[in-house]
Amino acid sequence: MMDWENYNNLTHLQEFILLGITDRPELQTPFFVLFLIIYMISLLGNLGLIILTNIDSKLQTPMYFFLKHLAFSDLGYSTAVGPKALVNFIADQNRIPYNWCATQLSLFILFMVSELFILSAMAFDRYVAICSPLLYLVIMSHRVCWLLVSVTYLYGAILSLIITTKIFTSSFCGHNVISHFYCDSLPLLMMVCSRTRDTEFILLIFSAFNLVSSLLIVLVSYVLILTAVLRMNSAEGRQKAFFTCGSHLVVVVMLYGTLLFMYVQPKFSHSFENDKMASVFYTLVIPMLNPLIYSLRNKEVIGALQRKWKTLCKNPI
Repeated sequence: MMDWENYNNLTHLQEFILLGITDRPELQTPFFVLFLIIYMISLLGNLGLIILTNIDSKLQTPMYFFLKHLAFSDLGYSTAVGPKALVNFIADQNRIPYNWCATQLSLFILFMVSELFILSAMAFDRYVAICSPLLYLVIMSHRVCWLLVSVTYLYGAILSLIITTKIFTSSFCGHNVISHFYCDSLPLLMMVCSRTRDTEFILLIFSAFNLVSSLLIVLVSYVLILTAVLRMNSAEGRQKAFFTCGSHLVVVVMLYGTLLFMYVQPKFSHSFENDKMASVFYTLVIPMLNPLIYSLRNKEVIGALQRKWKTLCKNPI
């Protein structure tokens, strides 16, 4: 039986140690450079997209309103994870204070959940634009758009508060080493010595609900879009509709494919190493790719960039 004094010391942890992505010394520097480049591209791309959709009058539409908030979510959870992950490559021991660990987990959950439902809102927006173009601005009014994103952020904040509180009000009785590069819920739960069944149940229910409900909205929207597109007589109209949805579909496939890989893989093949690699993809790589996908495949975004560049060249600071 554990000595009570030692038990009491272990339950009042002051900090955690993050093991990082790899423990191989020869990979630390190359990985640091690689992930620094990834994070900087993500930071500049998402921040640039947010600024551009705010200052260009031709991008003041529901579609770009949701795109701006998608970029904001990408920026939020990649910044919650990225800088601390980079420290792993240059520090002997990457320590994170107890409160910072709780903050990192809560911010990650908030922005990750928000991203899922913002993608759903974007799918619904595309459905209305293609299937009810004459009523588009009536249905997707400024008020409705703000309501959708506000509910998304509020739900993400409540869920984040519930999960973070449940985990960090528990008693930690193991070592303080987290086998990950950020404070994630499952590695933290493995360090808890009090009863975790309730917390695990909450995590399972909400994870399943978030994935299934948001993906279901996307799938139903695209089934209705596909049905409407196939009924179009104009080949040009069909091509334009598919092109409009193309970027969103690529982003949806990348994110949901990675998340489903993590949560649906069989128990016998499940490992934290696989989770770690998948986590690298959806916490750092996807936020970098999203603004590139939407910018390079979008003539309106490219046009807005060109207009702002010309204006900047004519009126240098």
